[in-house]
Amino acid sequence: MSVSDIETAFGSRLDQFSQLAAKLKFDFGDDRLFIDGTVTPATISHADDAADCTLKVSAEDLVKMMHGQLDPTMAFMTGKLKVQGSTAIAMKLGSVLK
Repeated sequence: MSVSDIETAFGSRLDQFSQLAAKLKFDFGDDRLFIDGTVTPATISHADDAADCTLKVSAEDLVKMMHGQLDPTMAFMTGKLKVQGSTAIAMKLGSVLK
């Protein structure tokens, strides 16, 4: 699954991202997705704007987390997932990703 596939999957969940009321950035290294959940409906782009919570993860590992094949806590503990900013928002994100 590519970043554009992840973007499409997130696009169908924008109402859930609005419920987080936060700005999120998924940093894949060579690309990123920025979701502004402070507006309704939430918006998604490839901007490199400031976020309340930035998740550094490979697209592959994010897809595994979305499909329940990789536990987010285990990904964090093994360094596959790095969180910058609000960890509280990152923890709430688990319900949106499933």
